[in-house]
Amino acid sequence: MTRKTIAIVLAGGAGKRLDILSAHRAKPAVPFAGKYRIIDFVLSNCVNSNIYTVGVLTQYLPRSLSDHIGIGKPWDLDRTFGGITLLPPYQRGEGEWYNGTANAVYQNMNYILENKADNVIILAGDHIYKMNYQNLIKKHERLNADVTIAVKEVDKKIAHQFGILEMGSDSKIISFQEKPENPKGNTASMGVYIFKIDVLKEILLKYCGPKGGEDFGKDIIPKMIDDYRVHGYKFRSYWRDVGTIEEYWKANLELIEEYPPVDLYEEDFKIHTKSEELPAVKFGKNGLVRRSLISNGCIINGKVENSVISPGVIIEEGAVITDSIIFNGTIIKKDSVINKSIIDKKTIIGKNTRIGLGDDYTPNKDVPEKMNSGINIIGKFVHIPDTTYIERNCRIMSRVTEDDFKSRRVKSGETVYAKEGSNLFKL
Repeated sequence: MTRKTIAIVLAGGAGKRLDILSAHRAKPAVPFAGKYRIIDFVLSNCVNSNIYTVGVLTQYLPRSLSDHIGIGKPWDLDRTFGGITLLPPYQRGEGEWYNGTANAVYQNMNYILENKADNVIILAGDHIYKMNYQNLIKKHERLNADVTIAVKEVDKKIAHQFGILEMGSDSKIISFQEKPENPKGNTASMGVYIFKIDVLKEILLKYCGPKGGEDFGKDIIPKMIDDYRVHGYKFRSYWRDVGTIEEYWKANLELIEEYPPVDLYEEDFKIHTKSEELPAVKFGKNGLVRRSLISNGCIINGKVENSVISPGVIIEEGAVITDSIIFNGTIIKKDSVINKSIIDKKTIIGKNTRIGLGDDYTPNKDVPEKMNSGINIIGKFVHIPDTTYIERNCRIMSRVTEDDFKSRRVKSGETVYAKEGSNLFKL
C-alpha cells in the first residue's frame, strides 16, 4: 500500500531575472499561457497525483500569490482535513526570514510532523511541467530510498544554471554539484525531492539547524551522498524553468504550436486555475487571429499572430500584435503595431504606437544580462502616448505615464522610469 505523502511547495522566490515581471509579485504568481499563473502547474500536479495536503511557503511579495490561491478551491484543496495551507515566515525568537530552500522547510517542520505523513515531496513553485508524482513515489518506496530526486537532461549550454549530478547504473546518485561553473554533464535536478519524513527531520537538524546550511542543492544533498540512500528518477517529458525573460517568452509561445510540448487540453490531466468571471471572446468584423491563445473576455478588432493574450484584453481596429504576450486588462489602441514584447496588466498602448522596431539589438543599458535578445517589457499600469516608437530591449517601468516620456522615440536598450513615488502605491 502506498504510504501517505504530503507536499511542500517553495513559492517565496523573488525571480529577479524576470525583472519587471516579478518586481511586484512573486515569480510563481507571474501569469502564464494566458489565463494561468506559473504556480498552477505544480498545484495541479499535486491534485492530479492524489496529493491533497499541500503547504505553500510564501515570502517575497506574497499578496498576488495569496489572492490567487485563496482557500484552494480551483484545485479541490479547500478541504476540512488536509487541503492547502499558506506558510509565510513569522516571528520566532530572534525572528528570521526564510534563508533558502532547506531553511524554509526547517522552519516549517512542525507543520510537516503534525500531518503525520510517511513521505514529504518538496517542490519548486516556479516550473512549467506536468508530472504524476505517484510514479516518483512508487520508485522511492520500491528502492527504500531516503531521498529520491527527479532529474532531467538539459541543454549543455545552460547546465551551469542547475544542480548537476551523476547517477550509477542502479539510479543511485554518486555526485552532486550545485550550479558548477564547468559542469561534468547535463543531468540536472528538477528541484523535486521526496524524503522519508524521519530522514528529512534528521538531516535538517544535522545539516541545517538554526545556524547551518540554507539550501538543499548547495548544503544538504551533497552531504547526503555517502551516508544515505540518494536515488534519481529520470523524467522524460517536458519541463521548463522559466527563470529568464527569454525562457519565459519562449515557453509561452511554444504553446501555440500545433503539437505543443505541454498539452493544456488533456482531459485526464487538467491544469486548474482561479478563473475570472468574464464573457466569451468577441471578434469584430476586422478581427483576425492566427496561431495564438486568446483568453476569455477579450475583444479583438485588430490582428493577432503568434501571441498569447490574457483575459480582458482589448485590441482595437488596425492594431497588429505579433510574437508577443499581453497580460490581463491591457488596451491596445487603434493602428498600433507590437512585436516581440511582453506587456503587463492594465496598460494602455496609445494610438499609432510602434513597439519592437528595427534591427538594433543593443542590450538594455541597465540590465544587459537580462535583456539582450530583442524582447521589450512594459510594466503594470503604464500609459504609453500616441505615436510613440519603442525599439528593442527596452524597459518601460510600472506606472509610467505619458508625462514620463522625454521623447516619443525610445531607442534600443533604454529604460523609461516613472516619476519618484509612483511605485509606492499598490500594484
